[in-house]
Amino acid sequence: MAVIVLAGTIGAGKSSLTEMLVKELGTTAFYESVEDNEVLPLFYSDPKKYAFLLQIYFLNRRFATIKKALAHQNNVLDRSIYEDSLLFHLNADLGRASEIEVGVYDELLDNMLEELEYSSFKKRPDLMIHIKVSFETMLARIKKRNRSYEQIEFDPTLYDYYKELNRRYEIWFDEFDVCPKLEIDGDRYDFIDDDEAAEEVLNQIKTKLAELGKLEEEPNYQTTNDVAKGILN
Repeated sequence: MAVIVLAGTIGAGKSSLTEMLVKELGTTAFYESVEDNEVLPLFYSDPKKYAFLLQIYFLNRRFATIKKALAHQNNVLDRSIYEDSLLFHLNADLGRASEIEVGVYDELLDNMLEELEYSSFKKRPDLMIHIKVSFETMLARIKKRNRSYEQIEFDPTLYDYYKELNRRYEIWFDEFDVCPKLEIDGDRYDFIDDDEAAEEVLNQIKTKLAELGKLEEEPNYQTTNDVAKGILN
């Protein structure tokens, strides 16, 4: 059994890859709440006012989700608590949070991560998958999914925000050491719209899981259906 967490900038394809993995591995998905997030549109309308509230909202949800995921031990999360600090500290560096808010946030996050370490279930995920995309691909995906409050036309300052966010994800992933990790080239493999690319990405992930002892057999995949559903041990 394996707990897989995904990471990546806005529009990287986390939810799409989560859905693909669930179908391929016979596991369970944990999706981050976006459509029913009443704070997110407020943040885009006034980032300085709502950055702290939004991050506490997300942090609370991500903590609850990772606890459930680690307890069940056979699932995929399309985003996790481990990248939460990256997102909030970017907003703080942009002047959208006060020093007091940063201090409160950092202490709360540390307490939550410590709680996971002392929990009675699995302490950490089995694999972190980062979907790396270029800034240009990021912008194209944001444009394509057409959430009005995410569009640069809605707020031109989002251009610099998105660019810095994408840059920081690369640094964050390089430094991430909580569990084994794998990086997917989202520019080279357009797994959302290209079936062959999707097959290759799934095979890369299954190969990594096999290396970690999370598949029953060493893979020798020709297609993404060569291994039956539910073979996670």
